[in-house]
Amino acid sequence: MTVTAASTADGAATVTIDGVAGPAPLGQSLFDWADSRGIVVPTSCHKQGKCRECLVEIESGAEFLSEPAEQERHLEGAFRLACRTRLAAPGEVRAHTLRRGSLRIETDSSAGNDERVVLDPAVTRDGSRILLDDEPIAESDGPIHGLALDLGTTTVAIRLHDLESGRLVATRSFENPQRFGGSNVMSRIHYDGEHRGRLLQRTLLGYLTHAIESLPVDPMTIYELVVAGNPTMRDLLFGLDVQGLGVLPYRSITEAKVEEGGAATTSLSTTAKKLRLPVNPAARVHGLPLVASHVGADAAACLLATGMAEGSEICALLDIGTNTEAFFGNATRMLAASCPAGPAFEGGGVGCGMPALDGAIERVALDAEGAMRVGIVGDAAPAGICGSGLVDLMSELRRTGRMNGQGRFTEPDEPIVLDADGRVSVCEADVNELAQAKGANAAGLRVLADEYGVNLGRVDRLYLAGGFARHLDVDAACRIGLIPDLPRERIVKVGNAALAGASIALLSRTRRADLEAIVRRVQLVRLEAHPEFFDFFVQGCQFEPFGAGP
Repeated sequence: MTVTAASTADGAATVTIDGVAGPAPLGQSLFDWADSRGIVVPTSCHKQGKCRECLVEIESGAEFLSEPAEQERHLEGAFRLACRTRLAAPGEVRAHTLRRGSLRIETDSSAGNDERVVLDPAVTRDGSRILLDDEPIAESDGPIHGLALDLGTTTVAIRLHDLESGRLVATRSFENPQRFGGSNVMSRIHYDGEHRGRLLQRTLLGYLTHAIESLPVDPMTIYELVVAGNPTMRDLLFGLDVQGLGVLPYRSITEAKVEEGGAATTSLSTTAKKLRLPVNPAARVHGLPLVASHVGADAAACLLATGMAEGSEICALLDIGTNTEAFFGNATRMLAASCPAGPAFEGGGVGCGMPALDGAIERVALDAEGAMRVGIVGDAAPAGICGSGLVDLMSELRRTGRMNGQGRFTEPDEPIVLDADGRVSVCEADVNELAQAKGANAAGLRVLADEYGVNLGRVDRLYLAGGFARHLDVDAACRIGLIPDLPRERIVKVGNAALAGASIALLSRTRRADLEAIVRRVQLVRLEAHPEFFDFFVQGCQFEPFGAGP
């Protein structure tokens, strides 16, 4: 939700939210203005400031708003609660909520649709009895549903399945509202340690509640939720202390218990009642097992979805995001690493960067005359540039010689302007953000190949997972060295493989057990310990193709 307030002649304000404009008297809250025009802002406490769900991020004009209320003391940076924030003076204010319907979040996947998935869910029926792992938990003649969740640092995606047929019933997605605690896992670990009351958990559960209540079924027919997420996101959902993930050796509490002999698995289970989720109170919430350190249950779910840890082909996988997970190997040996790429692929750290919202430039091409042609998400004027657009732009600048391999523009004109009105531009500092992000990914893959003892040219299949990768132009990504320059038939986009893996685990107890065995044999590689990591990183920051070799 974008909010713009401009003064009018009578001293009131004009507010625009998602293209809906109208007068706004001073003293009115952002929540009330939106609500009066049918724009939904998440809330569970009906504007009492208690649920802390009506989050807005102020982009500009904070000086024209009321001072933060006591209920907002937990918020840092530019975040406010819409129900507590009022127009205090004429001026221009821009903001957005963290439940933006136009945010493009990947819920589809081409992985996981094969004969290895046999329908045998943990929730079954015996007459009118509903059974969980063959034990009765409810009486009902109605349908049996389950949820698969992918809890990302930036976004949350959900699939609703009919557990008797396996049919996909509905999907939901929203921006992770925990962003008020920071854009990356380390920031959120620090925030959770500094603030009491499990604020990050409570806020996420509030938004998850709204998503569940919007599903086209009776929530009481949902009897199991299977959760994939990185260790920090998963553990925060379950209310665990995540401070161990912020310091060496970066271990979840569950990982430490396994290493100390106090548990047999890093997976988690609790009831929906304990988390106060609006599904059947006896429903189980199951967190999939972790691989190790910051390679979490979402990465493990990717292995389940692709099957790459169960075949003979040498495969690599990049689940590209704020924290990229990388895998390399096959059934004989599987290596994993965490690549701290940063938020550049979601538009973070880039001057005109933005997520894949309406108005984001997602495609860029330079014609023979040097004119810029762009593709934009949705039917909107250009408002910024998202990750796939940045990759396209870098590729086109290299192809046409307007940028060298070190990311320096070869013409004096800076920045590069992408739209006719000059509102969206990219400068060399923005290029540097993308260079470091892709450098981390390239270095991670090179280290894994070196540890495995083969050249990257030996890779039979390179899987690209995640929403960013789904919309990536593979040729552009290869030209600038984001991914290895392999024959194109070996590069496969698999969409949201983490969500697909969570769905498989929801629908099949057998495959869920297989995943437990798979994660136990994955070897974690700490990139910083490899003697050539820094050299690989520096090379990866160059905007040059990196050859995969024979």
